[in-house]
Order: sequence, then structure tokens, then C-alpha cells
Amino acid sequence: MSVRLYIGNLPQTFESKELEALLGSIGDGIRFKAVFDRDTGGCRGFGFANVPDQKIADSLIQQLNGTDFNGNKLRVERSERRESNSGGSRRGGNSSNGNSQGANRKQAKKVVHSDAPSKEAPDPRWAGELSKLKDLLANQKTAV
Repeated sequence: MSVRLYIGNLPQTFESKELEALLGSIGDGIRFKAVFDRDTGGCRGFGFANVPDQKIADSLIQQLNGTDFNGNKLRVERSERRESNSGGSRRGGNSSNGNSQGANRKQAKKVVHSDAPSKEAPDPRWAGELSKLKDLLANQKTAV
């Protein structure tokens, strides 16, 4: 049975061949796939490795977790698999429990804080402009 490992804290620019060679030095049959950003095309700083054997996976975690790779300390651990078709998938797959999550959300008691400023204090978003206006008014002199 294969084991899936999370490999994180990868540099933004790194050669996947270099990491694959490092993984290959620990065991055979390890496949690695980095996760890339859709917009920039750069590495998002992590990826996943599929390891064919439990012993090789344990050895890989022990040898690589915390080691330096191109200036970054790698983070290697077992990947937690997501439940398939969980309500928030980007592919639009709504599960049968999608509506129950909304019902639970409505029942939760929320604390709502008012963003309205108190009547004594000025709105903080306009505090800079207000101080400029006060200075202009103070410097104005009217003829008597």
C-alpha cells in the first residue's frame, strides 16, 4: 500500500529534479509532484510524494524532516487525505450534507461587533483628512 507524504517549506524557485534525486537516494519508486500557483506559475512552497512502502516513508520522514534544502528547512510528514466530495470543493460537487452545514451555521450564536463609530469620536478612516481640515481652519484669518 502506498503512503502519501506532504513535503513543505520548499523554496519558491527550485529544481524538481534536484528534490527527486534527494528522494531517490532514500528509496526507489518515490514520485513527487509540486503544487503550483495557477496565476503566477510558481511553486506554492509544498508538494506531495507517493511512497510505495511504509518503511521507506518512515525512513524518508526521519531523514528529511528539518533538513536544509536550498536554504529552507524541509517539513516532511504524512499527508491527511481529504474526504472526497466535501462540501467546499472547487469542482462544484455539492455533497448531501451541504445544506445541513448551512442550517448549523444559522443555529450558531455569533457575537457581532458594531463598526459604527461612537458619536463622540470621528470615523478613524477620515481622521487624517479631518486633522488637515482643522489645521486649515485654524490658519484661516477672517477680516473683522
